[in-house]
Amino acid sequence: MEQLSRKQVERLTQAFRDRKIVVFGDLMLDEFVWGDVTRISPEAPVPVVEIRRESVHLGGAANVLGNLVALGAQACVVGVAGKDAAGERLRASLRDASPLQSDERIVIDESRPSTVKTRIIAHSQLVVRADRELRTPVNGRTEDRIISILKDALRDADALVISDYDKGVVTPRILAEVLPLAYDRIPVLIDPKIRNLASYRPATLVTPNHHEALRMTNLEEDSDFGLHRAAQLLREKLNCDAVLITRGPGGMVLVEGDGEPVYVETAAREVYDVTGAGDTVIATLAAAMAVGASMLEAANLANHAAGIVVGKVGTATASSEELISSFR
Repeated sequence: MEQLSRKQVERLTQAFRDRKIVVFGDLMLDEFVWGDVTRISPEAPVPVVEIRRESVHLGGAANVLGNLVALGAQACVVGVAGKDAAGERLRASLRDASPLQSDERIVIDESRPSTVKTRIIAHSQLVVRADRELRTPVNGRTEDRIISILKDALRDADALVISDYDKGVVTPRILAEVLPLAYDRIPVLIDPKIRNLASYRPATLVTPNHHEALRMTNLEEDSDFGLHRAAQLLREKLNCDAVLITRGPGGMVLVEGDGEPVYVETAAREVYDVTGAGDTVIATLAAAMAVGASMLEAANLANHAAGIVVGKVGTATASSEELISSFR
């Protein structure tokens, strides 16, 4: 695929500043506990991690917002949090992350805990992950509130991102109410999960990873041909405009309309941690398409952004300056 020039990237990223992106999906906190391992526990054959420091980052749909802000775009996120300390920290972090964010966009559900993923890392290697979550779908009252908030937020939006992590916040009813409304006016991008597959319509672009794409289409061949076929089948099932399949170190596959597939080689030089790379991809795609970039141009930018974040340890973002610098 032909690369964008540095001047083109500068022009696109400059335009991000005037665009507002609405994100809807599963909000999370990513906790990282960093330490060293020098011995094995006498109680069980497991490592003992001596904790050196801890950090907390926005995760899931909240990380999509963090990536959009890092790129220079305006963004807000709509989602659900529990009535707990993690939920308070999540809302405070979101307010700090984006001037457009307000507590009114986050529905507090007392019946659910805020989703928290805790990763224990020693010597830059993940030792274990512990999740606190409830994955049952939100109730009808919560759906009503989300639909109302989304309709209000979309009035002056330039793109909509659905960040579905299968935690129960993205439901068929919400999608049926919101997607047709948004698709008539702006790009609609969806990071999908199998549970809601039949409900992702209409959409401009759907962005599964290669494992998800194969499972969604009951295929097994993880190759150029196999993923091209998976993308074709997904486009037929969802009647979406395009499918972009991310392949980790294998880059990306873009199928737009009935056209031939475009294979995008990875821009990553070193891969330390893939946590949140999918969030970076869809955030960059949304920002680029909101300013009128073609899907090929957007995929090129997203590929470079992903290459930046996988070179960092932990949940990370790519800034517009880093993105520009990645194009020589």
